[in-house]
Amino acid sequence: MKRVLVVKLSSLGDVIHTLPALTEAKQQLKQIQFDWVVEPAFAEIPTWHKAVNRVITCPLRKWRKAPWQLLNQGPPFLKQIRQTPYDAILDAQGLIKSAWVATLAKGPRFGFDKDCVREFLASLFYHQQFNIPKGQHALDRIRQLFAKALNYPLSPKSPDYGIDCCHLPHLDDGDNLLLFFHGTTWQTKHWPELYWQHLAKQAIAKGFKVLLPWGDEREYARAKRIQADFKAAIVLPRLSLREIAGLIVKAKAIVALDSGLSHLAAAIGTPTVTLYGPTDPLLTGARGMAQHHLKVALPCAPCLRKKCQYVPLQPPCWQDLTPMRVWQALAAIL
Repeated sequence: MKRVLVVKLSSLGDVIHTLPALTEAKQQLKQIQFDWVVEPAFAEIPTWHKAVNRVITCPLRKWRKAPWQLLNQGPPFLKQIRQTPYDAILDAQGLIKSAWVATLAKGPRFGFDKDCVREFLASLFYHQQFNIPKGQHALDRIRQLFAKALNYPLSPKSPDYGIDCCHLPHLDDGDNLLLFFHGTTWQTKHWPELYWQHLAKQAIAKGFKVLLPWGDEREYARAKRIQADFKAAIVLPRLSLREIAGLIVKAKAIVALDSGLSHLAAAIGTPTVTLYGPTDPLLTGARGMAQHHLKVALPCAPCLRKKCQYVPLQPPCWQDLTPMRVWQALAAIL
């Protein structure tokens, strides 16, 4: 049996992008088993894949904010990651922090070479490096890394995330559900709240029930503003990642911004319209069945900026993506 350790700590979208590589490796190498090192916030996701044997949580973000916690939590983590000798350790993230975590385990380390790794110094930690050119979708680059490190041919098939939806919760929120994933990290990625309200009004008029999830207090406040006076638009209670995945399975369709949840929707296969302003769907867009990408049509996009260089609060590029245009795309996939 071939034992492999995957180091992919975060974020949500990056973790999801790694799943198809596991599926392909399992199809090519029947006896392979994976362990996975990941941040606690995303530890559920590897457990949804049948090829993952063990999940090792590594709260690096927490340790950087409170280094003294390493005194209590560091030794148990080190014992856990060194418990098994591995045939291969794959750093699928390409950062200094992930490369350092990889050095703590026992076994040969593999990763991207200096010309294509995300942080140059990370490549110095690997026993073997591979040149996998940039300019490709992140999901495809990870698939190539796994195939080269584990020595099997790439499949021409569409990516299979391998998520077993039977183990996700089945929440009873009725039928004709539309999910609006309105939250994201960059200010420049936010679609105007007034546009969300217009889209909700259009959907409700067609008999749909609009659900508004949220992850923190700012997203909760935004959801309440989007809800406004629409009784058929429901601000959900705070849900776990597993519960949100259960809703994604049940939803008729989703409208999302470029965020980890749009990638989760693609992995599950629910029809989704994802909106792209400052980011490039060719490199990091949601990949999967029934995924529709709407891009702004301005010369400055994709700018890959967290702050707009023209307007500080509301990037003007979003004016190109009107609620009517989004509704037409949504209606086409329903």
